[in-house]
Formats: sequence, C-alpha cells, structure tokens
Amino acid sequence: MSKNLSSLSGRKGLSDNLFEKMGQLANDTGTLSKDELQNLADEFLFGTANTFGSTTFYDFLKPENQGKKVYVCNGSVCLCAGTQDKLREDLQKHFKEDEIGEMCCLGRCHENAAFYYQGKNYSANTAETIAEIVKGKGNNKDQYHAGTLGPAILMAPFEGMDAFNAALKKTLTENTPEEVIESVKTSGLRGRGGAGFPMGMKFEFCRNAESDTKFIICNADEGDPGAYSDRYLLEERPHSVLFGMIAAGYAIGAEWGVIYIRAEYPESITTIENAIKELADHQCLGENILGSGFNFQLKIIKAQGAYICGEETALINSIEGQRPEVRARPPYPAQYGLFGKPTVVNNVETLAALYWIMQHGGSAYAKTGTEKSPGTKLVCLDSRFRRPGCYEVEMGTPLHNVIEDCGQGFKVSVKALHIGGPLGGLVPVQKVKDLTLDFESFSKEGFLLGHASVVSIPGDFPMIKYLEHIFEFAAHESCGKCFPCRLGTKRAEEMLVKAQHEDYKIDRVLFDDLLHTLTAGSLCAHGGGIPLPVKNALQYFDAELRQYFA
Repeated sequence: MSKNLSSLSGRKGLSDNLFEKMGQLANDTGTLSKDELQNLADEFLFGTANTFGSTTFYDFLKPENQGKKVYVCNGSVCLCAGTQDKLREDLQKHFKEDEIGEMCCLGRCHENAAFYYQGKNYSANTAETIAEIVKGKGNNKDQYHAGTLGPAILMAPFEGMDAFNAALKKTLTENTPEEVIESVKTSGLRGRGGAGFPMGMKFEFCRNAESDTKFIICNADEGDPGAYSDRYLLEERPHSVLFGMIAAGYAIGAEWGVIYIRAEYPESITTIENAIKELADHQCLGENILGSGFNFQLKIIKAQGAYICGEETALINSIEGQRPEVRARPPYPAQYGLFGKPTVVNNVETLAALYWIMQHGGSAYAKTGTEKSPGTKLVCLDSRFRRPGCYEVEMGTPLHNVIEDCGQGFKVSVKALHIGGPLGGLVPVQKVKDLTLDFESFSKEGFLLGHASVVSIPGDFPMIKYLEHIFEFAAHESCGKCFPCRLGTKRAEEMLVKAQHEDYKIDRVLFDDLLHTLTAGSLCAHGGGIPLPVKNALQYFDAELRQYFA
C-alpha cells in the first residue's frame, strides 16, 4: 500500500505537493477540516483514512492543535533550566489555557524561556517582556557566541556571490560527477546527523542506481533538544548549505533538491528562501546552471512538528504526505526513496561541508580531525555554560577543552552532560576527561556523540525526573510502527512516574528486559537508541536512583 501511495503522491512531483498543501490549509485554524481532508484525498487519489491518519500525527496539524496561538518550548534544556513554568504563568495573563501549545525544541537552548508566537521565536524572562511581545513591540533577535577551536571550515566567512559562483562553476564544469564523489570519498566525511555513515559511499550507491529521476534531500528537521547547529548554518551560512545540495545533486544525477526545514525554526525558513532567490538571480539554479549543462531546482518543505522525521525514511514518507512511519530496509533510500526514486538524505552540517571540500580538495579535509573521524564538528553549548554558543571544533579535540576553552566552564554545578540528543550518551562530569570529540572515543567509553548537542543536567535536578522526561519524549515522538518502541517507551515512562509518586519500586530485572527489548526489537534508532542514556544513568548514578528500584 505505501508503495502505491508513493507513486500516487509522485504523480504531481514536487511542484504540487500533498504535504505542503496540508500545512497551508492548517495555517489559519491550526488543523484541517473533514472537508479539506476529503478534498485532498480526492485530488491525490488517496483514501480519506490516509489523509486523516497523516495529519493527526503532526503536532501542528492534528485536531488538538486547533485554536493554538502561542507555543511554549518543552525541550530538555528549558526543562533543566526551570524557566518554562514561570513563562507559562506569564503567558496565561494574555492567552487562555487551551490557546497555549508546546513545541520542541526552538533552538534557543543558549538562553531558554523560549516560546513561539505569530510566526516568530522569542525568549522572555519577565512578564513585562511578554507583554511587549504580545503588543507587537518585542524583539525576537537572539544572540549566542559562535567560535572555532581548530580550523574554520563550516564557520569560514562567506566571501560573497562572486566567490560562490566561481566555486560552483568550477565544481560543475571542471569535475565529472564521479570526480565529485571521489573527492568526497577522499575527504572521509561522515554523516553529521548522528549515524556517521560515509557520505561518499551514499553518493556512489545512488549514482549507480538506475533511474531517470533522483532526489537529494536536506534533512533540516534538527529536533534534538540542545542542538541549534543546523539553525546556525541555515541562518548564518545558508549559501554553504545550498552549494552542498547543488553539488550533491550533480554528483548523484538529481535535478531536484528538497530542504525539509522544521516549523520550529521560522527564521531559518525565511533566510533559506532569500538565499534561494539570490542564487536564482545569479543563475546558480534552474536550467543550464552557469553554462554547465546541469539543471537543478530547490524546494523548501516546511515540517509540521514530528521528531521522528529526523529518520530519513520517515522524512521521505512525510514529504509524500503519508504518515511519517519508518520504512523497513532494504531497500534503502539510495535505491528506493522519495516517490519510489533513488534518493540521498543528508543533514545540514554534512552538506554544508561540501563547499569547503570542493574548494580545497578532499585530501585537505582528510588531514583535519582524526584518521577515522576527519574534519570538524559543530558543538552546541547550552545556557548552563558561562559562554553558551555554537562552536566548530576539530575532531579529536579533548572534550574538556571544549568545555573550558569554548564554554569557559559552567555557571552552576552540573553533574552530567546529555550529548547528542535524546538518543545520545549521558556523560557524568567525571568522565569528561576520558573523552575526545570523535565517534570512536564516545563509542569506546559507552556513549554516543550523535549530533553533539550538549544538555547540562544541574546537580540539583533529579535524575529520575530526567529519565522520565526522556521516555515521555520518546513515547510522544514514536512513529508507532513497531511494538517495542510504541509500547515500550510508554510503559517505561509510566513506571518512572509511578516510582516517584506512589509506593512503588521498579523491578530492575523487568526494566532491564524492557531496555533490551527496545534495543534489539525496534525498527529504527528511535526506539533502539533511547536505552543508551538510560543505561548510562543507571551505571553512573546508581546511588541516586537505587531508591526507586527493587
């Protein structure tokens, strides 16, 4: 059935997109009416059950979203910072309770007290500031430090459109697609979204797939709480991201690129829209780009609030207007992806690195970082640091240096760092000295680097409460396709809540069995990865947690 729906959705291509229409129809009320769902089903030859099932999954399309006027960030950093209860109280002076929704995460982890209102993100620590914002007088500009610890590759200053045109023309006219792929393979660049898969191999698989139509997708639905590195690139280095998409499209033989940007980053959407227009004005998009003979178009798809769309097959289903459930693999997207066509999905940071690689060569990139983890990594430090911000750090750098040299240490007592998003490792501060910023070091020590977002857990924040938060998040964001994730995350959340508020002890054998089932039986890394930080917590914070277990 899903293959049939892929084909039906693909009849109109990307120019008339089902998922995009769903979002547009929900703009005014926050959800779609039954008549609108029926009309979409008729237009795209879907069943009404399919359009209803798809829209009810997303935070910003489902019926419960109707009438929402303001959204409070419920991300991990804002939770640990303790700002959101007061923020909600202050918002209730201006909005009814049922007009206040939630978003996760707004990418304001460096300052907290974050909320979304009338198409913009804000941070407000006082009732007076909120009152000004509601009156339309508030400033939504945020500031965070951006710096480097090692070579500036992703954070290298943009040199203007003349330099961009020259670099793009050189890539498209002086290199064959195979040579572009070879440069990427030589660089050793690995996916920066968390999995660390070699980018050049993914390009080669898709290049070799036989099809008259292929796609490149930029996964800009960065949903990891604590992470705002993609937001930095989309808003501060948009041309690098777009260059990467054009170069990737050339390499694999795709004439269309999709940038799937999370709705929680409205400023990023606007910046990318403006950058795309600038590229089109300079003949860097469209037919016969810069006389190279290569045709390429870009389309922005606005996401609608679903963390699982960070998983590439769920993202592909989403663009097709289907419920964003994870697909079983094989086949992999490089053979069967968007609309059933070969597709490469890479995250923002991975694609942005191609601008530097194509200018300086794959060998130069491979000389930075470590042998197995070449290059640099963007690291986001949250509001518990003295100097929060987004930093480009050379792979292999001691984690201690990142904390002290970039973040200048902590403002408050911190007992653990949750690094790499909800599925990342939960690192006790005493283990920081044993880690370097690369995939291998984190894996060796029993952690996961992931997206390299950093959530600081204060010394006085109950670890049991944080574990409850992790499972609550995982249960809410599960696509529901496989039983272990759909049921297991919710059962774990229930046990942790019950242990805190009732005369109940969690059976440790049962809990460990649940974690094993999630790891071994889940269809994707969402359910399979969520046990890692929990196991880290049980190992390193046993003295704090044992009172809740039998």
